[in-house]
Amino acid sequence: MMRFTDIKREAGFVFGHRQIKLTLLVVFLLSAASLWSGHVEMQEQQATIERLLEKDQIEREAVITHQSNYGMVAYYAFHLTYAPPSPLAFAAVGERDVFPWKHRIRMLALEGQIYESDTDNPELAFLGRFDFAFVTSVLLPLFIILLLYDLKAKEREARRFELLNVTARNAHAIWSARALVTLVPLALVTLIPFVFFGLVNGASLPSILTVCAIVIGNIALWSGIVLSIGAAKRFTNFSATHLASIMLGVWIVTTVVVPVTAHTLINAVVETPEGGDIVLTQREAVNSAWDKPVEDTWRAFIATHPQWADYTTFNPERDSSFNWKWYYAFQQVGDQAASELSQGYQAATLQKDTIASYVALLSPSLLSQRLLSNAANTDVKAMVGYENDVRAFHQALRKFYYYHLFKAPEFSQESFEALPQFTPSIKTSQEKKNEN
Repeated sequence: MMRFTDIKREAGFVFGHRQIKLTLLVVFLLSAASLWSGHVEMQEQQATIERLLEKDQIEREAVITHQSNYGMVAYYAFHLTYAPPSPLAFAAVGERDVFPWKHRIRMLALEGQIYESDTDNPELAFLGRFDFAFVTSVLLPLFIILLLYDLKAKEREARRFELLNVTARNAHAIWSARALVTLVPLALVTLIPFVFFGLVNGASLPSILTVCAIVIGNIALWSGIVLSIGAAKRFTNFSATHLASIMLGVWIVTTVVVPVTAHTLINAVVETPEGGDIVLTQREAVNSAWDKPVEDTWRAFIATHPQWADYTTFNPERDSSFNWKWYYAFQQVGDQAASELSQGYQAATLQKDTIASYVALLSPSLLSQRLLSNAANTDVKAMVGYENDVRAFHQALRKFYYYHLFKAPEFSQESFEALPQFTPSIKTSQEKKNEN
């Protein structure tokens, strides 16, 4: 059993080495720098959202004031949708670097507006940006290896190993105490900056504790791996250098080789429609509607909106004039044409993410990154949820405008008081603070 005197003695021994102090200082600086970087990035994103919200309101009010029919307002009025950074997003940027987190949409076909900014969707992130998640999941294991690789080998090479085991009351207590006085300070210099930035960003106490538990779990797991290799009987005669090589090999395989290989295989196995194909399909459906018989548009539109079947009185050949309800009907039909591709894209994205979650069981670093992104609401599911929020809001816009276009009440600016407003499902730091 480990006693206080064991811990005190080993602490004096461990911190007598300048290397330990220097390593802890470097980890502290890396942790603080990554958190500061994430904090600045999220503050900039929040400031961008606030500026866009202000301009968005002014621009829409100007459109409503200067137009005289609902169709024109629907065409020219943009609506800002956004996924605000959560109070923990500063620690794990996650998929916010991959998925768009803001869109300015209007009453035209939606799918093109969502995927126009889509370039790539690597759902399996193995080496992300320099944020706290990267430091703790990718770099921290290297420091654990650096601190523990020669825990016993150093004493063997100095021919003190047997003497220490024989003279100690409990041989295991020596190594347990030495590992403990090394790892506890390592966890503290990693997590103290995080707790500070978490409080500054308004993160709740349970969420801060969750992240601390994930980081401590990651430290415990990597420490277990390193200590197991160092204590293995088959490696008893290996030098400290050879043991360090084996541990680094394990780190490279689990942190780099497994995620990269899995990323390639998942992309090869899971068939995913291209975002560009969705945009092209929707645009072809919309553009070709100008040349098709109007009955084709009405037939496809009424199939999904039967409540407006008695209001399709417009016929371009007979009326020889443009009509907004027909225009927005074929915008709707354009989305319906791309619906299957869009659903397939989202299903494939979630399938890739699910497979990646199984792969993460083979990679402690990848697992740690995924858990941190999940805690910060910056994972794939959160960003797909934002896309679905955009679709739900656009559907509410259509419901509002379809009523005014098909029922054709007299134009009134007061009617726009009922215009739907986008409400993000992710709460910001300020909203969290207001709740508390």
